[in-house]
Amino acid sequence: MLRFLAALLKIALASLLTGAGLSIFNISSAQILEQAGLTPDVLWAHLLRFTSWALPNIMLGSMIVLPIWLLTYVFLPPRERERERD
Repeated sequence: MLRFLAALLKIALASLLTGAGLSIFNISSAQILEQAGLTPDVLWAHLLRFTSWALPNIMLGSMIVLPIWLLTYVFLPPRERERERD
C-alpha cells in the first residue's frame, strides 16, 4: 500500500511540475486540446462513451477473474519472503 501511495505522490508531483512549466510558457489545456483537434465537449463525450463501454466489460470480466484469483491466492503456498516474516 505504501508503494502505491508513493507512486501516486510521484505522479502528482510530476504533474504539478509539468503544469507549472507549461504555465510559464502560457500553454493551456484548451490549446493542447485544440492542437489535437478536440474540444472539451468532444473529449467529455469520448470519456462518457468509453466508460459506458468499459464498466460493463470490467464487471463481466471480474466475475471470472476474481474467483480464480481468490482460489489461487488461498491454495498456493506462501512465498519465501512471507515465510521469513512469520
